[in-house]
Amino acid sequence: MKIPVSAMRLPTRPAREYESRFDREQSMLKMLAIPIASVLLASMVTTLPIFSSGPILPPFGLLMFLSWRLMRPGLLPVWSGVPFGLMDDLFSGQPFGSAGLLWSLAMLIVEIIDSRAIWRDYMQDWLIAALLITAVLLGGWWISGLAHATPDPMILFPQILLSILLYPLVVRICVRLDSWRLVT
Repeated sequence: MKIPVSAMRLPTRPAREYESRFDREQSMLKMLAIPIASVLLASMVTTLPIFSSGPILPPFGLLMFLSWRLMRPGLLPVWSGVPFGLMDDLFSGQPFGSAGLLWSLAMLIVEIIDSRAIWRDYMQDWLIAALLITAVLLGGWWISGLAHATPDPMILFPQILLSILLYPLVVRICVRLDSWRLVT
């Protein structure tokens, strides 16, 4: 018995499997949402119930923000330090607006460095991030001192040191997120 060709059904595979992966248009939502969500989620880490006698937890939101900015210069606009900093203030407990000011100043400093530098390597990015992390943490200490009495600034030394040492790990997380962001 012969089955007519028109009656036979061949298994169909989705057309996407055979499409070229080159020259595809990437999702703009995915391209923008991953950096924004990663900075906001990193800022929320400060809400974890970690108890210590002094500030030890690094500002992961700032680390993620600097990582994205130093790794992908054109990704975040210059003014993005203000909304990200304000969101960080909501979670960190700092006076509202302090991180918005300090993060936007850090973003302006990075923009000035980018406009004057011919090239940068990883060690220079780490040095820039270390200086900015130190400046932002000391600036936050100073701004919170305007509202109430603050302890000696040496209490921030462990937090600054841990933040600088964890920066390469945060950059590695950003690289993984960026590779996932760029894959369609």
